[in-house]
Amino acid sequence: MPPTPSVVAIVPCHNEEAAIGKVVADLHQHLPAAEVYVYDNCSTDRTAEVARAAGAHVRLEREKGKGNVVRRAFADLDADVYLLIDGDDTYDVADAPAMIATLLSGPYDHVLGVRRQVSTTAYRAGHESGNRAFNGMVSFAFRREVTDMLSGYRVFSRRFVKSFPALSREFEIETELTIHAVNARVPQVEVPVGFRDRAAGTESKLRTYHDGFRILRILSQLLFLERPLLVNGLFAVVLVVAALVLGLPVVWEFARTGLVPRLPTALLSAALMILAGVFLVLGVLLNGLVMSRRETSRLFYLRLAAPPFVPSSPISPSASSSPDTSAAHRAAPGNGSTVPPMHDSGARLRRETAEEAGS
Repeated sequence: MPPTPSVVAIVPCHNEEAAIGKVVADLHQHLPAAEVYVYDNCSTDRTAEVARAAGAHVRLEREKGKGNVVRRAFADLDADVYLLIDGDDTYDVADAPAMIATLLSGPYDHVLGVRRQVSTTAYRAGHESGNRAFNGMVSFAFRREVTDMLSGYRVFSRRFVKSFPALSREFEIETELTIHAVNARVPQVEVPVGFRDRAAGTESKLRTYHDGFRILRILSQLLFLERPLLVNGLFAVVLVVAALVLGLPVVWEFARTGLVPRLPTALLSAALMILAGVFLVLGVLLNGLVMSRRETSRLFYLRLAAPPFVPSSPISPSASSSPDTSAAHRAAPGNGSTVPPMHDSGARLRRETAEEAGS
């Protein structure tokens, strides 16, 4: 019998006194062998006391922000499997065993819980459309399909956690986790999970516009850092188009009359064309550095042990769910649509690797 993989559950919290006790109790019920760590992030209520009374290990993180909590937890804790879940009781803990079984039966390095809302009010106004917009941007820019990049319900392997740089400070940490997974091309899979309203009397810590702009900013930064040829190439194309719009009439006039009546325009057009060339060369050079950095990061990633393989029959993510939420996994409310099958980027990665080796 292979050894039982060790599991830790990481629960970031800020003023979740009303919900954290139930989250910890549910984790102990559905994952009795897991160690539950609640990271109290500058709470002003009894979050730490309630979590400790429910049986969790409580640690304090005084640098405010979910990203700071995740960075600290990933550095502090050592296990085979890491579960990350919010402490507001909006995610269905009953899905956790299936997510962990999915990771180990792959084995995968990242299992993303794709939210399927139990009620039509689980998402705040604008959040669902904003999430879809960010998903589309990441899928286009990094050429990997992403369904719910802002989900806070995930399972990781040890080598994913220990190779993750964790640069973000606040709610943009989910964006960084997603881009790290798709850009490093780690074996990963998406599974549907239940998502419900927050507990009565509590409010979301996510500020729609403030955090939306922060997510957009970190997404732009990561895009420039990871895809410099694409970004600089787009700038170069814009400059070339502007140079042609300004310069072609001047060239036409010169070809027709032999005169350059608009010398400043001609100089501006030439300068824009030169600047476009500079951007393109810069993109090529930076892309070479990125490829070298990726190779170094990949070698470090491969030095870490893969998650223990635990073969099992396919597990439906709703199989362990309670009766009141399992229906939400089968169909989204109000439209009768079925939940899509698991999205396995690991299988696609293996096919791509085989094709590259054969070519």
